[in-house]
Amino acid sequence: MSEEIYLDAPNVGELEKKYVNEAIDAGFVSTVGPFVADFETKFSSYMGEAKAVSTQSGTAALHLALLRLGIGDEDEVILPVMTFIATANPVTYVGACPVFADVDADTWNITPETIEPLITERTKAIIPVHMYGNPCDMDGIMRLADKHGLAVIEDSTESLGGTYKGKMTGTFGTFGCFSFNGNKVITTGGGGMIVGNDAEEMMRIKSLANQARAIDGSDNYSEIGFNYRMTNIEAAIGLAQMEKLEDFLKTKRRFNEIYHNELAGMERVRFQRHYEGAVSSCWLTAAIFDKVRDIDAFQRGLKARRVVTRKLFMPIVNFRPYRDHGKGGYPNANALYSKGLCLPSSTLNDEEQIIFACKNIKGLLESA
Repeated sequence: MSEEIYLDAPNVGELEKKYVNEAIDAGFVSTVGPFVADFETKFSSYMGEAKAVSTQSGTAALHLALLRLGIGDEDEVILPVMTFIATANPVTYVGACPVFADVDADTWNITPETIEPLITERTKAIIPVHMYGNPCDMDGIMRLADKHGLAVIEDSTESLGGTYKGKMTGTFGTFGCFSFNGNKVITTGGGGMIVGNDAEEMMRIKSLANQARAIDGSDNYSEIGFNYRMTNIEAAIGLAQMEKLEDFLKTKRRFNEIYHNELAGMERVRFQRHYEGAVSSCWLTAAIFDKVRDIDAFQRGLKARRVVTRKLFMPIVNFRPYRDHGKGGYPNANALYSKGLCLPSSTLNDEEQIIFACKNIKGLLESA
């Protein structure tokens, strides 16, 4: 067994090197080159023919989605209070106000029940986040959005490969946004993708990501754009990673299964519940340790045993920029944060390492 057990380290190797070298040898290292278009096409096909536009990050993808929906000053956008802060920041980029909903205690996702009380005449959109790869109740959220005339932007940055009732996450709303940061299901080093079904709209987004250069490629700029393009080298890595995606998903789901099986008998250890018909990407397997009084001390104890973990996302209203945005006490999100840890889930690990992690978790719990 390898000495190091990885939480979320990227799994890159010889195929990525091969494609990157091809990009370098061809002289296409920046935002021009064939790998970008090839990566977008392959990603689009994987998503079920939704059109895909690559970006410099998942954050950039969310920003472009909000812009194209015309969301701006005095508008409100509802999103979960427990998520990475990058879900909220693009809302402020466009001048809108993020409104934070508590999450469900079992699925850890926002639900129609936590969203609807927050809807006002200023609400323009909902951003559901498929937390740690676990798909939201998209039937319920889409019904609620239709009822109130709201747009839906899926933050699918953690859920590539996850499905809800046979449909890929990221394809329910007007736009779906993905991240390829180094710790995600697949990586391009950095980078992201935005998907949508309106081909003309996606061309507009591609233009916006390229300083709003005219779609025909001429030097004509009719609006203010952004330098949100993916590089050819990043796309080369992405193409190699796409070839490995199904293996990555199989491995992550197997690790998730091992954690469930090995820790099933432990007192008050809880995992995310999935909705009927939902299949998680299992980006990160995380657990709630209700018996543990001090989650920070428990985390340090695991680290001393070579099991590296990470706390769940802190509720965003606890961060200085968003302290005045809270609308309620967020009991579920705060309870999850106080007792939850993300467990080693990198595909660089093997099953023996995951079992080792489980044995050490059990040992520390039994001695608590």
